Amino acid sequence: MTAVDLTPAASRGRGPAYWAVADGLTLVRRTLLNYRRQPVAIVWQLGFPIVSVLLYGFVFGSAMRVPGGGDYKDFLMPGMFVMTMTFGLMNTATSVVSDSGKGVMDRFRSMPMAPSAVVTGRGLSDLLVAAAELAILAATALAIGWTSDGGLAGTALAFGLLLLLRFSLIWVGVWCGLIVPNTETAGALYAVIFPVTMISSVFVAPSLMPGWLAPVAAWNPISSTVAATRELFGNPGASGGSWVEQNAVLMAFVWPLAITAVFLPLAVRRFQRLSR
Repeated sequence: MTAVDLTPAASRGRGPAYWAVADGLTLVRRTLLNYRRQPVAIVWQLGFPIVSVLLYGFVFGSAMRVPGGGDYKDFLMPGMFVMTMTFGLMNTATSVVSDSGKGVMDRFRSMPMAPSAVVTGRGLSDLLVAAAELAILAATALAIGWTSDGGLAGTALAFGLLLLLRFSLIWVGVWCGLIVPNTETAGALYAVIFPVTMISSVFVAPSLMPGWLAPVAAWNPISSTVAATRELFGNPGASGGSWVEQNAVLMAFVWPLAITAVFLPLAVRRFQRLSR
């Protein structure tokens, strides 16, 4: 009996790399279509940063002081950019655990698709949403008087570092979404993420914190990205004398790469072990 190749002619000769990319882009399209069908979710994700800027900038701004002087709004905005990227971790975790609870992940595993597509598709789609969040947040910041004095190259690099941080935290979110049992538990991650963002240089300089807390805030990976973006935007900074604060731009690359190196393999391995 002669074997018949039922593979479509257009698909023959295409290797695993092609299908990894093609399947990943298919899942990116699926995620973006879900946003279109659930406008409340995207309005919340994009609206929360705007409300936060207005709240912290105008309600608390008059009571805050910047070490070395400067407008608090200019000091605040890089921190708000970073906080928005950090809180995106919860959106990733919630989406992943929702798909897992509905059996979508099991369905993906049973389909003839690249094993990496689910993780890479989620990563790319969340990065696109993060870029949209940054664009809207930057427009809001410009509207309330924030400016970037770092030039085109410095500003572009600062936004690149923000997306690099979000990229690394995507894998933390995917991993958390695969290990928590339900969306309610995923929502409880806020109780962990909020203190982490507060014990950083997002809102105040570590030098203004108690002596035992200042080093913790300075070595927080979030603080490195905040300090680096302030420097690149040419905004008022709060750099202290510690090594990590003096090398903020370098550490804004190192921390996200280290987080990705740890959590990307963990996320892929956890996905491969589902239902085993």
